[in-house]
Amino acid sequence: MEELDPEIAALLGNVAAASESESSLSIEDIDKMPSAANSFDLDSHSSSSGSSTGAPKGSIHEVNLSLKEFAPLEKLKNETSSGVYDDPKYYKTALTNENQSAQRVHQILSKYLTCQDPKDRAVYRQQIVTCYWELLRGMAPKMAEINLPMPKRMLMRFGVLLPSLFKAEQKDFFSHIIYENKTGEPILYVDEWFKEIASGRMNNSMTDEKKMPQKNLTPDQAASAEQARLMQLQSKNSGKLQSSENILNIKENERSMLEVELKGRIESLCQHSPIIGMEPHTQGLSEGQRKLFSEVTDLLHRLSKNDKELSKALQEYQEAKAVYDNVQNKIADSGPVVQIDTSAINIEFETIRQMAKMTIGRRGNQFPMFTREFYHCTENGTGTRENVIEVLRWIESIDPGVFCRVHKNVPNRIVPYVCLVPTYGDRGFCWEPFDRYNRVTSRGRIVVPMYPKDLRIAVLTAVADLRWQVAKEKASYYWMEEGLTGQYYQHFDQMKLKGDVKEFFIEDYILWMTKESTGVQRLEKDVRGIFWRNMPFPKELKEDLRRRSLVYDELCKKDANREMSDGY
Repeated sequence: MEELDPEIAALLGNVAAASESESSLSIEDIDKMPSAANSFDLDSHSSSSGSSTGAPKGSIHEVNLSLKEFAPLEKLKNETSSGVYDDPKYYKTALTNENQSAQRVHQILSKYLTCQDPKDRAVYRQQIVTCYWELLRGMAPKMAEINLPMPKRMLMRFGVLLPSLFKAEQKDFFSHIIYENKTGEPILYVDEWFKEIASGRMNNSMTDEKKMPQKNLTPDQAASAEQARLMQLQSKNSGKLQSSENILNIKENERSMLEVELKGRIESLCQHSPIIGMEPHTQGLSEGQRKLFSEVTDLLHRLSKNDKELSKALQEYQEAKAVYDNVQNKIADSGPVVQIDTSAINIEFETIRQMAKMTIGRRGNQFPMFTREFYHCTENGTGTRENVIEVLRWIESIDPGVFCRVHKNVPNRIVPYVCLVPTYGDRGFCWEPFDRYNRVTSRGRIVVPMYPKDLRIAVLTAVADLRWQVAKEKASYYWMEEGLTGQYYQHFDQMKLKGDVKEFFIEDYILWMTKESTGVQRLEKDVRGIFWRNMPFPKELKEDLRRRSLVYDELCKKDANREMSDGY
């Protein structure tokens, strides 16, 4: 944007004249500006923000182990425009009643947009980064407010401060983005992330800093701290309860199958053909029926073993349920805590800012707000909730075990929390593979930039990072020797490669998903074998690949040999 367009000039008023006199609107002037809180009807928009038909019910924080895939989305955007960016008071409303950094943002943005000297423009651009994040720091606790004006929420969610920085088609697209989370999936925009943290429904993201013990708390603060402790305990017990119930269901299904087989054998054993001419006398057991004795004996032994395992699973489930119900009753007795946990929000804000920096990298574009100058994504390539779910669905269709964590030999599908940050970064990453207090069924946390050059690659880097960290945590101290990370590290060491082994893994995972899955061989033979064994493609895809190349046919034959050798 080499010159200020008429829309911006009109919206900023006399900015050009003000910049010449080194003055601008004061924060008091901004505070006096009329609010546009009622210019956007949230209720009417919510009803059109996507149908809930077919969407799973329940909280996004409750892990449903029965789900095996993402539910199909009926649409990726709304048919009707929200109209929020058509509000002429949008810019004023976004900066109204904020901290002193709002005035600073306004002043520097005015100079940045009217400046003609490239060197001065670069200086203002750098200054915007600092003061803009200070503005967001003050706004973060407000994300939990129900009546928060939509311009403020869109500023936090998409980085849109000035609608005039849209191109017409961009403005139209953003106006049709679905506002509410109708999918039931834990994919959250930044404003929703802060809202969940403030309400206590989500714990703070893990950091290396240890929390200091709190002293001299007010009654409200003590109640909030106790509520947070109980919620954390509930999360831990919820994982145990779901896992034990899952194992119990498996054992009950196993028993049902054994009983069906046993009944079938007994019925066959009890059927006797009549002796022709000597009715009603019947023949003795046939040779085939005599063989059923050993089969019935084997089924009875298996049924007896299943009964012991089922009894143990039932006991563990009952104990877990008793503890879970006890915590639930304590939470109910403590009553709702309406106080917003500002300390938790402040801690999480620093984490989110660090996340944003990591998606961009040291040499990336740090500009923090939306502008057509830097936004070059297609509609499907923008990191909206629906687009990210579609990419995750594609990833899971090729790598079915990507979100599975094995507990007691039972794979549990657990989709991680996904935080969508409005940055011009190109790489997603995993912040934590799972909750430190609940390794069984807690969600991990990955971060995805909303305005990358390639959304599919951005999500793939995050998922690959999650894959690596989960495998590394599972192997614990032996991560360089065992499992996926151990096998890959040994290849890395044998090849005498230099650098971060995880970065090499991520790059290879991208090739695995984008090239090898289509039959294009780009990986080293050893790496292909490691990925084939530890992150197998679906059976249908394997069969398709083996018809394309002898390389994949050989891998399929090795699979068959391993299956035959199982149990020896």
